[in-house]
Amino acid sequence: MESTAVLPLSQFPYFSPLKSGNKKTYPSWPCRPRSSQSTRLHCQKMYVPGFGEASPEAKAAKNLHNFFTYIAVSIVTAQLQSYNPEAYEELMEFLNSHSLNDGDKFCASLMRESSRHKSLALRILEVRSAYCKNDFEWDNLKRLADKMVNESNTRLMRDYVLETSHADSEK
Repeated sequence: MESTAVLPLSQFPYFSPLKSGNKKTYPSWPCRPRSSQSTRLHCQKMYVPGFGEASPEAKAAKNLHNFFTYIAVSIVTAQLQSYNPEAYEELMEFLNSHSLNDGDKFCASLMRESSRHKSLALRILEVRSAYCKNDFEWDNLKRLADKMVNESNTRLMRDYVLETSHADSEK
């Protein structure tokens, strides 16, 4: 479903009308008039309010960055468990006393703990980078996210229709 709005920019409270010859752009608004005579807006992307300090993509990237640290720690602990039980125990003790919510903070703390911990931190950084570059399936992420959104929207709309049509038939 596609809709098009044709409104003069002066109707928006955060735009002042453009004076002739003024080529000022508005970086906070992703739409621009096609020509100087047209007031029709041609948007490539949606405007997302409330993300002044970072775009939604930047926030998602930060969450993925922390998730990649979690994945790297999981990979390294599994590797250590089989070939270096002593280092595995040290890493597990560290994990029990430090949060993995902020991946960079976790790795920085691990590096400063001891020289043995420093080598574990460097291994985690190496695995995190390799996983992000070589193993994470970015196309699969997009496909799964699209699928989840579509299935969820369909389920929610279906449930609502069933709920409201059932309520109407009881009256």
